Amino acid sequence: MSEPQPQANKKDDTPRPISSWEWFGRGFRHAARLPMFVMALTFLGIGSLAYEANVSLGFALASTFLIWAGPAQVIFFGAVIQGLPLPAIALSVSLSSVRLLPMCVSLMPWLRRRDQGLGVALYTAHLIAVTGWVESIRRLPDMPEASRLPWFLGLVHGLVFAAAISTVAGYWLAAEVPREIAAGLLFVTPIYFTAALLRNVREPVDGMALAFGFALSPLLKPFVTAGFDLLAVGLIGGTAAFLGQRWLNARRAGGAS
Repeated sequence: MSEPQPQANKKDDTPRPISSWEWFGRGFRHAARLPMFVMALTFLGIGSLAYEANVSLGFALASTFLIWAGPAQVIFFGAVIQGLPLPAIALSVSLSSVRLLPMCVSLMPWLRRRDQGLGVALYTAHLIAVTGWVESIRRLPDMPEASRLPWFLGLVHGLVFAAAISTVAGYWLAAEVPREIAAGLLFVTPIYFTAALLRNVREPVDGMALAFGFALSPLLKPFVTAGFDLLAVGLIGGTAAFLGQRWLNARRAGGAS
């Protein structure tokens, strides 16, 4: 009588958990598709402007890392060229960066972790800017909670890497690049941001918010202090879009009944 053969070990089909570093790499690779290219073009103009302001290359790089907002850097170097006092420059840059506050408020809840310290939260908030926000706000909600922060950090560090390299390149090439082209490169990020927002439209409220924003921007500009114009447009346009969505929902409910 033959002995019973031992059963073969069944193959474990449980998927291997993805580590934080792997999520970081995925975020970096996502940045390397188009966002890093957009940042590279934009910060060529920043580097050229820094050269025109007659500051050192190290100073230009520090502004990219510490300010991390193209429009604010334009204001900064423009003020340096004009010879404005340091308090006035600091106030101008701070006001121009107020527009990033709604982005931080909308994105930080998706990036918070239970074991997260204050330092990590502040560093993460500092890295939230236009390109990183528009790429993250539509992807993070569908990702596992533990993967959101490392993916975002991979994304934005890819953007910072591209911006730093381009700041150096723009600084070195400033004498060769016409001023008009350098200025035109600064508009690449706003164009990309607008196209990405249009791509992200899913509900009528999204389209209405964009439409109200485009319509209100030139109308409110003469009446709102620089730096707060985008906040005013977002508050008024967003509220109008919210009310419009509620009206549409009520109309659909009334038609269905």
